[in-house]
Amino acid sequence: MLDLLSDPAVWLSFATLAILEIVLGIDNVIFISIAAARLPETQRRTARVVGLSGALVMRIILLFSITFIMSLTYPVLTLPWVNEAGELALSWRDIILLAGGLFLIWKASTEIFAEVEGEEHGPSAIARATLTAVIVQIMILDLVFSLDSVITAVGMTDHIEVMIAAVVVAIAVMMLAAEPLGNFVASHPSTKMLALAFLVMVGMALVADGLHYHIERAFIYAAMVFAGAVEGLNLWRQKRRRATSAGH
Repeated sequence: MLDLLSDPAVWLSFATLAILEIVLGIDNVIFISIAAARLPETQRRTARVVGLSGALVMRIILLFSITFIMSLTYPVLTLPWVNEAGELALSWRDIILLAGGLFLIWKASTEIFAEVEGEEHGPSAIARATLTAVIVQIMILDLVFSLDSVITAVGMTDHIEVMIAAVVVAIAVMMLAAEPLGNFVASHPSTKMLALAFLVMVGMALVADGLHYHIERAFIYAAMVFAGAVEGLNLWRQKRRRATSAGH
């Protein structure tokens, strides 16, 4: 253990992996924030804490089951497919990614529909969401994101201690960011719509991965950063206009 602490290469792999886990966790935090917004305000913090704690426990369990995780990449189902091989060999990982991606697309699409149709977000709408239902939805997506996260971690370092430390740091950062991000998204309808569009895009990327069409996450996050910057400029413009109108 002391050898690991004194090895610069280990610290470098820890820092790299922690940053990567935080970036990969952005999707998770956005989903948790939007799902928790359906709950009464007194229950939102509980949903966020339980959801992220579940993600932490799930990732640590998966890290200790590396042999099992890697076995999930072996084909278990073959389907006819339009490609050079004429077939599509699906592993359990592919099936989980497909199911998770479709669930994410469905969930984000229903939220977008509710926003566009002007569904009420008052007490009657909140009453339809229960803490248990929201936590179950969060845990389903936690499983998908955790599986991808753990496979990425395994590919970057051989030391399970480093993987666990990086995951703990990433989840801690996500816990700190979840509440302010949730409050910001809830108070800015256009930002919420943008966040939901991000989730649809991530869901499509998960489905594509499950079908063996890998989309580089760098492209997705670059699009998110660009769209987020444009939204930031729009919010800044609105704020300046309100300040100018108040001055007059």
